[in-house]
Amino acid sequence: MAGRLLEDFAELASDWFWEMDETYRFSYFSGSLEQATGVSPQQEIGKSRVEISANAEIEAFWQPHVDDLLNRRTFRNFVYPYKRKDGQVRWFSTSGQPVFDDAGAFKGYRGVGSDITAERNARDQLSEALEALRATNARLAEQNQLFETAIDNISQGICMFDDDRRLIVCNKRYAEMYGLPEPLTRPGTPLETILDHRIATGLYTGADPTEFARNRLRMVDSDTRSQMVDELRDGRIYLIAHARMPGGGSVAIHEDITERKRAEAKIAHMARHDALTGLPNRLFLRDKMEESLARASGGGSFAVLCLDLDNFKAVNDSLGHPAGDALLQAVTRRLQVCVRETDTVARLGGDEFAILQPGPSAPERAATLARRIIEVLSAAFTIEGQQVVVGTSIGIALAPQDGAEPDLLLKNADLALYRAKDDGRRTYRFFEAEMDVHQQSRRALEIDLRQALVTGEFELFYQPIVGLSSGRVVGLEALLRWCHPERGLLSPVEFVPMCEETGLIVPLGDWVLRTACCEVARMSDDISVAVNLSPVQFKAPGIVSSVMQALSQARLDPGRLELEITESVLLLESEDTLAALHRLRDLGVRISMDDFGTGYSSLSYLRRFPFDRIKIDRSFIADLETKDDCRAIIRAVASLGSDLGIDTTAEGVETESQLKTLRAEGLTEVQGYLFSPPVPRDEIVEVLAKAKAAVSAA
Repeated sequence: MAGRLLEDFAELASDWFWEMDETYRFSYFSGSLEQATGVSPQQEIGKSRVEISANAEIEAFWQPHVDDLLNRRTFRNFVYPYKRKDGQVRWFSTSGQPVFDDAGAFKGYRGVGSDITAERNARDQLSEALEALRATNARLAEQNQLFETAIDNISQGICMFDDDRRLIVCNKRYAEMYGLPEPLTRPGTPLETILDHRIATGLYTGADPTEFARNRLRMVDSDTRSQMVDELRDGRIYLIAHARMPGGGSVAIHEDITERKRAEAKIAHMARHDALTGLPNRLFLRDKMEESLARASGGGSFAVLCLDLDNFKAVNDSLGHPAGDALLQAVTRRLQVCVRETDTVARLGGDEFAILQPGPSAPERAATLARRIIEVLSAAFTIEGQQVVVGTSIGIALAPQDGAEPDLLLKNADLALYRAKDDGRRTYRFFEAEMDVHQQSRRALEIDLRQALVTGEFELFYQPIVGLSSGRVVGLEALLRWCHPERGLLSPVEFVPMCEETGLIVPLGDWVLRTACCEVARMSDDISVAVNLSPVQFKAPGIVSSVMQALSQARLDPGRLELEITESVLLLESEDTLAALHRLRDLGVRISMDDFGTGYSSLSYLRRFPFDRIKIDRSFIADLETKDDCRAIIRAVASLGSDLGIDTTAEGVETESQLKTLRAEGLTEVQGYLFSPPVPRDEIVEVLAKAKAAVSAA
């Protein structure tokens, strides 16, 4: 019976069993030998210990131990290294004892081997582990019951029952796992008694104890191998592998996989949730949308709200990323207060959030929720002791009418979000079909823009700037035009905003600088050129280097280049921006403030930086003859410029009457259609020649 049990256990145990006949040749190895040594048991049956030695060095090591075992013919235990064919050296522990027949004649040896490489390695690294391993080996050497020793040192719980469901053997781990008292671990204990104890102590699965016991009895009686995961009522999770034994009865291994399952659950949660806020992520949201769309096919509906935070980047830039993270967590808490339990709030990334709102009357309820969120998020946040105000814009798409699949719904909600931003922010908009058409048009324009820079479709036009005291042309303003192959000549207002959004304004602005400098360098020596710079160009590194390269390439005197900036450049409130402006001015380049009078703090900027020119916005010139306040403002700016030593230029001059008034108010320069519209380079040469001739004649 013991032999059969040993063979049955060998199919599940990590240790291996061996037998040697009276001629000292191996007659049996269990299947675990191959995993430990890399050698098939069938290849070694009938060979002596010498024949299966890996090399002479190992043979020399274990020779004394084996000789001692064979000579004494008593129970022995020894440890030795073994070099596998793949080059690995493993450490094995082997125990053996002689076998005698009924007449006392020697019949060979029977033993068990264990791979103790891990224990040996740990012993080499830690002295405490070394002492523990020695103590374990000492205890193993003192035990006579090889089978009990083997199973009691296995981390899994093991139990065997006979055909009458009575316990044959179980190890200590099995008893520990189910809290079995010593009497219930004795051979002959009915399985039903063990199950009754588990039920009494609450260590069973399912709500019905009777059904639990019935399922366990069915598993033990089954003739097929099986595995099942058992989640106990106290939260522990066990993996149970069950098999029938050829000689009758059954064997089962119970493994505690609680920590593994918890780790798997944590990983699964992390894969579907945002680490910072704990909210569901885009993947989770898409799955919920798939479920909602399936229900919507039967007549249901739901809304998807996409939102992001207004001015979030400013918080990150001014207070730092930790403050930005804290703000996102605070926003999350407020959003969760706004929604119902049936709604799903997700973070899509950055400062982007989405809400899935199921249920009927989707448009009305979605609008109510949007207004509530805008109100709640508009209130100030206290982040790291500072008051922060951000606000939000929201786009809404309705299912199924705005889309029958998650990505399309999110895309349409995003389009509505952009419309909400374009309409002033801190508001919401529902998706409309023309938004997609508009977006497609924008995408096509962006593609054309990128191609235009490569194929050279841009051109510079020039408009004269006339000195009022001399009547001569003192400079030119370079104005960008796009010669689109299908849409014709496009002005900057049609494409520059997109260039700024996409970053294309940086390489395009460099091209404008180089081209303007080169073309003006070939004109009259006393003509300067004014080039507009975008705020985006100042955010990108290297604006000073770009100007220097353009001047060097054109061999243009820096005094003939004027850079026009708007108040939005100084709104960056960056020391780097002011430093760059001072470096440019130190080179000899002139700096002018464009569109003066249309911002909020233009006068304060005149104190922060010594501008060479103020250009009065054309809107004041257009209303000059109809609105007295426009004339008063022009008079004040002209006086301010005179006191500060700054030239003043009026844009958009179209009539002699406007020119007369501007001259009377003391402005120094003018430009506009009265003198010339913006024209290509070849035509501006003729304009300059005519203007020069007219001045000479006068």
